[in-house]
Amino acid sequence: MAYNKFTLNKVRKQFGITLDSSLPLFRHITPLAVRPRLSELLNDFVPIAVAIDTEKARSEWIVAPILGELRLQLAGKMSLFSGINFQVDAKQNLSGFCDFLISRSPDQLDLGAPVITVVEAKKGEIMAGLGQAIATMIAAQIFNERENTPQEVIYGATTIGTNWKFIKLIGKTAYVDSDEYYLHDLGKIMGILTDMVS
Repeated sequence: MAYNKFTLNKVRKQFGITLDSSLPLFRHITPLAVRPRLSELLNDFVPIAVAIDTEKARSEWIVAPILGELRLQLAGKMSLFSGINFQVDAKQNLSGFCDFLISRSPDQLDLGAPVITVVEAKKGEIMAGLGQAIATMIAAQIFNERENTPQEVIYGATTIGTNWKFIKLIGKTAYVDSDEYYLHDLGKIMGILTDMVS
């Protein structure tokens, strides 16, 4: 079964995950100044993605430029993978393709540990991506442990490009941010993503 088959109910039952959506997890993060280049790209690309209105279009035209900008700003501190086959544990159905994975390893040629952030792009229903994102975050926990780089926190996001919802996985508890962020909060989104990697 692929990651995209996981629902919130399935990750709760299969992995014993507790969900907590009561806290504004990232409200304290300071927005970053957005470089004009990214703003200009998004001004041109967002209307295209919204008009096409597919997961692939939103992923390519909105999410990829944002994460690409993050990679440029944090050069040498992270690697970014798109559409990678993340085979972790077939017996637990933790296998399949991921929209985006971020690692603290600077090696861009091969996914290395620790994997710290998962971003899932959806077409329309942002909450529909939570189960998929959390399942992939659980896979990242297992992957990191196998690579002897366990991480206390794995971060995740589910997004339709114009809206973002962030998640923190600590042990068996998935904390889903009570806030949702929009592209007019792009500086805040970039601040949160930078904080996750740092």
